Amino acid sequence: MSLKVCSLFSGSSGNSTYLGTEKTHILVDAGLAGKYIIDGLKDVGIDGSDLNGILITHEHVDHIKGAGVLSRRFNIPIYANEKTWAAMESKIGRVSPSNIRIFDKDMDFYIQDINVQAYEIPHDAADPVGFSFYNNNKKISITTDLGYTNKKLIKTVMDSDMVILEANHDQDMLINGPYPAMLKRRILSRKGHLSNEDSGKALLELVKGRVTHVLLAHLSRENNHPQLALDTVTEILEDGGVKVGKDIFLDMTYRDRISNVYQFK
Repeated sequence: MSLKVCSLFSGSSGNSTYLGTEKTHILVDAGLAGKYIIDGLKDVGIDGSDLNGILITHEHVDHIKGAGVLSRRFNIPIYANEKTWAAMESKIGRVSPSNIRIFDKDMDFYIQDINVQAYEIPHDAADPVGFSFYNNNKKISITTDLGYTNKKLIKTVMDSDMVILEANHDQDMLINGPYPAMLKRRILSRKGHLSNEDSGKALLELVKGRVTHVLLAHLSRENNHPQLALDTVTEILEDGGVKVGKDIFLDMTYRDRISNVYQFK
């Protein structure tokens, strides 16, 4: 038995991650039109009808755009906490009552052979969460869309084998870029998004646990570049005595294509 993960799309234009085992197939967020997500799944060898659930981190459109469409087309349950459901219900269209699954973020739950843990993250949404997934003593955590990290969050995910972690923006690019001042303040706030530097500093803490693989995620189109994010995080880790490629393996997610596929046995 193995736990497989692949970012289908990641960025301010839409987010969706596939995670599964031989018998269970899960989508975390569905922030693009259904067609694109279906095509992305095919690249991983998964049909939309194989999905056992769509898990929603929060109600922003770049995380829910295709959720209702996919649920209706393939009869897929959608999982969200109560406040997120209330905030997104009118945005995703009608969902069959049998496919409305509300979880408590303080309690683990199972989707077949995958144990799911939701945990609170600081972001400007109704009740945003990250997710950790467990199977066969392996753990993968998805931690994006957060304004800062704290000790509780680090402790929650530092025993993961892989973390998908936000590296949203380069702070200088954002400050000197074209965004309106109000949007800049939102992104830089404690309920906004992690910068490349923030991500690197968080990883210095996470590598004290058992994290060996990291995917940098949710990059801004206007305020970041994949190579810049990778270089910045690598420099912070190396300066902290962490050897990238030996102590930890870094990789990227992309807004317009799937990432590498990772399998943990």
